[in-house]
Amino acid sequence: MQQASNSKNPSVAVIGAGMTGILMAIKLREAGIEDVTILEKADQLGGTWRENTYPGVACDVPAHMYTYSFRGNPEWSHRFARGSEIQAYFQQVADEQGISGKIRFNEAVETCHYVDGKWQLTTSQGNFLEVDFVVSATGILHHPAYPDIKGLDTFQGKMWHTARWNHDVDLAGKRVGIIGTGSTACQVIGEIARTSGELTVFQRTPQWIIRVPDKEYSERDKASLRGKQEKLAALSRRYAFVLRNTFSKAVTGSKLQHAYMSWSAKRNLRKSVRDPELRARLTPDYPVGCKRLIINSTFYDAIQRENVSLETTAIERICEQGVVTSDGVTHELDVLILATGFHPFNFMRPMDLRGRNGLSIDEAWSKKVQAYRSVCLPGFPNFFLMLGPNTPIGNYSVIAMSEVQAAYILKLIDQWRAGKLPVVEATEAAKRRFNDYLREGMKNTVWVGGCQSWYLDDDGDPAMWPYSWQQWEKELQQPDPDDFVREEPAEQEPLRPAA
Repeated sequence: MQQASNSKNPSVAVIGAGMTGILMAIKLREAGIEDVTILEKADQLGGTWRENTYPGVACDVPAHMYTYSFRGNPEWSHRFARGSEIQAYFQQVADEQGISGKIRFNEAVETCHYVDGKWQLTTSQGNFLEVDFVVSATGILHHPAYPDIKGLDTFQGKMWHTARWNHDVDLAGKRVGIIGTGSTACQVIGEIARTSGELTVFQRTPQWIIRVPDKEYSERDKASLRGKQEKLAALSRRYAFVLRNTFSKAVTGSKLQHAYMSWSAKRNLRKSVRDPELRARLTPDYPVGCKRLIINSTFYDAIQRENVSLETTAIERICEQGVVTSDGVTHELDVLILATGFHPFNFMRPMDLRGRNGLSIDEAWSKKVQAYRSVCLPGFPNFFLMLGPNTPIGNYSVIAMSEVQAAYILKLIDQWRAGKLPVVEATEAAKRRFNDYLREGMKNTVWVGGCQSWYLDDDGDPAMWPYSWQQWEKELQQPDPDDFVREEPAEQEPLRPAA
């Protein structure tokens, strides 16, 4: 995409140097936009794969699908790539593309205010920046959620969240407790069960798990893909085809695919867990897919080890010695690990974000966390939110999602550069129509099956995409000019979101 000679050349701030921030920097440069500032709060890039270094950390999307479309990776060691490999891949791409040297590390954005047609940013380093556009590439699962359990701060042993793993503590021979049985917990348990002395797993809700063999790639496998981008791309497309036509359809209304997925998960539990009493405690009471389906081949084996016990009695409190359950039993521990997930609706917060007429993001989202096509926020001109609410997050590649959104954003910026839009700002009416459309589609999905999950907002509504992946791609192919502000509004009282 080449810059037209008579178009405006914007300045852009990209907040975050994870997978999406790296992608946006590359695509902006390809569009002829050179005035790009990348701000990263940490001391290295990588986002999720920088933050999560727990034992067993891996992607649950096939590795060859979890790459940028323009840069495959023939060096994956397994079908499901390990976290350190993914981190190294993003570092390598950033280096190759000349992005690494342009990132301002250890510089978090503290304020981001829209003033007189520009975005003014201040950072933790005391710096000031004024730009035309802001792209928030801060990710979704980066603020650890700590459980609200009485006495949590009284535990005298070692305690940490999985996203803040303490590598200085050797778990060998220790009494370890882990709270949670989600995707992260399943990966961790599969690893530490082999080394800890005693491992107690505190389960609130059992999960549906599907076992997919984690193939190890040989040197011959890797050699056959080196230097062959089209072959890597074809492999990625094959995995994507399978996921779109199995899991994606299963959760968005296809009865046949959902029946198959349900059969697979239930069969895996039945075949994997021999003890009927343990199997009963591991059996969820909600439909398969209502929560994020876990792809894992180690948890069921680990939970049946002699040194591992599953505790399903509710936790009453934490004490100095360990965990006290509601039956009065104290489970004495040396180490307590919190696999309790993240706050998925924080997005760019706690950054102080203020749009037109001083509207804060907390005010805009006071009733509901919503956006227009997951990307644009009425009242926040020239601001883009990557992987925002109702992006089709699930068992699919977030890289593919980001590439679709990046292309859409660049088309909107082109409209501004050509003078066709005074600002890039979705109207409140367009946002309402879009979210009404989402609400109608949710009726056919498995997410309204009655379970509690991080997919749901405070009102119990799924913040997901209820239609097919192909429909999502189609609707983001070309911006609809009628959904955007056509004249720059005059200054007025702060805009408030519709009820």
